[in-house]
Amino acid sequence: MTIRSRRETITFKHPFHIRGIARELPAGAYEVVTDEETIESLTFSAYRRIATMITVPAEGAHGAVEMLSIGSVDLANAQAADASAAT
Repeated sequence: MTIRSRRETITFKHPFHIRGIARELPAGAYEVVTDEETIESLTFSAYRRIATMITVPAEGAHGAVEMLSIGSVDLANAQAADASAAT
């Protein structure tokens, strides 16, 4: 079984919430890491998502960051809410 990681930067224009994170996060750019594993026994290459993590500012530690595990659907919901928020 092979695992790969994809990294992308996602920008939120407004402060936002993601289910599973107890605090509001400020607007800005966030690194998201998605780990995927190969699906064996197929005749073509395919992957399934096994983890999604976001790097956020650490609470109470100026300049420090922490990586938190989140659901991919929760991330998509937060992005949709940010896109539909009034500017």
